[in-house]
Amino acid sequence: MNIRRVMAVLGLPILLMGLVSTSAAGAPGHAVKQVFPAQIDLPDGFQPEGIAISGSTAYFGSLADGDIYAAALRTGRGKVISQGPGTPSVGLKADDRGRLWIAGGSSGTARVVDTRTGKILKSYPLTAEPATFVNDVVLSKTSAWFTDSSRPVVYQVPIGRHGKLLNQVRTVPLTGDYVHDPTGFNGNGLTLTPDGRAVIIVQSSTGFLFRVDPRTGVTKRVDLGGTLMTNGDGMLLLGRTLYVVQNFSNQVAVVHLNRAGTTGTQTRTITDPGFDIPTTAAAFGHRLYLANARFSTPPTATTPYWATAVRR
Repeated sequence: MNIRRVMAVLGLPILLMGLVSTSAAGAPGHAVKQVFPAQIDLPDGFQPEGIAISGSTAYFGSLADGDIYAAALRTGRGKVISQGPGTPSVGLKADDRGRLWIAGGSSGTARVVDTRTGKILKSYPLTAEPATFVNDVVLSKTSAWFTDSSRPVVYQVPIGRHGKLLNQVRTVPLTGDYVHDPTGFNGNGLTLTPDGRAVIIVQSSTGFLFRVDPRTGVTKRVDLGGTLMTNGDGMLLLGRTLYVVQNFSNQVAVVHLNRAGTTGTQTRTITDPGFDIPTTAAAFGHRLYLANARFSTPPTATTPYWATAVRR
């Protein structure tokens, strides 16, 4: 049976996943609309940076102590599901096996957490260098990739068959067009190219995007026609549309890429009064959800934090 055809015949609205759900409650024959909240309040003092969404649940990592907080997008309510190791949780990505991959910031590590139990399934020492900040992560079919904002490298953590967690880490030095800034914040957010054959990173200190050959580490600057992704932080790719969060600019640049990720054009900019130095973004339906790090506000145990939802 074609449910859409039946609904159209009966004159009922077809609701797309993302912003509104329906309930059987209410007057007979009438659906009750439930509007997802546009702001998700996080625990006071939480200091969020990363966000990942799986199903209708958003996960946030704390820079303060590494806690992982899960919130229902439908209600905004949530709780800490995994106690942190006392070191930062920065970028997050959820896989399709109920796991979170977490960049460990100044600890030089990464870890994998079970979203159902909060248990740490695996920890990876990515580097022993004291000057390190493992910042963000993206998942391909066979690997997890991490940036280091203090070192001119990316890290590859291979994933085995059926999602097996392996005991392997590969450090890939960045060469080519990329020039490391020893006094600035370097490789930050990252994503795959639309064709999945390479990785794109943003260098925060210059606003440049670089396409990285995953085999060799050779980089080539993405041609944006002279446009800079100033204050570039987390990135999210949906099809060929790249969303670049520009933290201290309090905006998100929307860029249309070619399939290889070698060229792109900025098409528009997303702003919102709810932004207070957003760092990373995740998508649900027609919305982007962004964690507000509030870096210009001194962090205390009572400082409020939240995530903001905007139409993408």
